[in-house]
Amino acid sequence: MRIALVSDAWAPQINGVVRTLTMLMRELGKRGHEVVRITPDLFRTLPCPTYPEIRLAIHPGRRVADMMAAARPDAIHITTEGPLGIAARRYCLRRGYGFTTAFHTRFPEYVAARFCVPLSLSYALMRRFHAPSRGVMVATDTVRNELAARGFGNLRRWSRGVDAEVYDPALRGALDGLARPIFLSVGRVAVEKNFEAFLKLDLPGSKVVVGDGPLLETLRRRHPEAHFLGKREGRELARVYASADVFVFPSRTDTFGLVLLEALASGLPVAAYPVPGPLDVIGGSGAGVLGEDLGRAALAALDIPREHCRTHALRYTWTASADQFVDNLWPLEA
Repeated sequence: MRIALVSDAWAPQINGVVRTLTMLMRELGKRGHEVVRITPDLFRTLPCPTYPEIRLAIHPGRRVADMMAAARPDAIHITTEGPLGIAARRYCLRRGYGFTTAFHTRFPEYVAARFCVPLSLSYALMRRFHAPSRGVMVATDTVRNELAARGFGNLRRWSRGVDAEVYDPALRGALDGLARPIFLSVGRVAVEKNFEAFLKLDLPGSKVVVGDGPLLETLRRRHPEAHFLGKREGRELARVYASADVFVFPSRTDTFGLVLLEALASGLPVAAYPVPGPLDVIGGSGAGVLGEDLGRAALAALDIPREHCRTHALRYTWTASADQFVDNLWPLEA
């Protein structure tokens, strides 16, 4: 099958969407599927306001149409609601082509946190974007139920996976010299990720933050006692995970949280709020502690065996994720 994959999120961005698409394309290739990628690196771009490392395609409509026509795909999947996603959606609607979409990111909550735009307005725009989709792929049952309550239709589950060969509990030693216990948080250092809630916790030992973003320097000044390691990827990131004692996930706005699986696969127990993402990944597994008192949850997570966390993470594979994705696609001839 030839699949046109349209995404406004792509390298060099480092986020869950890009990691998901990278692993998806790898798995689809193993199955003999051909993926035609339509991403910002193929267009003239400008920086996204307040997110300069995110590049947005400029007037991509004609080029997207030409690329789609040349690709002659068997199925079209639109990953994001940005300029490329909008152009691809318009192309499909004008030609009567069925397509699928994905709800990766809680943009309404992000916009509300930054610009005080009412959630009702943002969700109305998102609902309109996804309304023609033959399948809106969501990562968890919790998100599916929330979107259904907001009037979204054609919702389909598409879970995530983890590369258990990269994230290995044996890769310890990266944080030697720091006082233990070591509490780690990983992600984009931006307001919607709620790192301030983690950094304000009264915890023993050390706090470590991995990631880059617009709030990094501000949080460094506010919390000189914490250790900010900046951006880490691949085995370098895996070593940091495996060297910590508890993974603290303070976000309340993620749709899944791939970092949860990366931490668990590294043998790291999780402390998080009882919100979408943690509720679905951790739930009643015993691989983490969920609670509104995040500090208490972090301390309680210290008692969880690392091998139990690893075992739970291995339930999530990119193979199963890719199979779900293919099953959700809508063939153009249908």
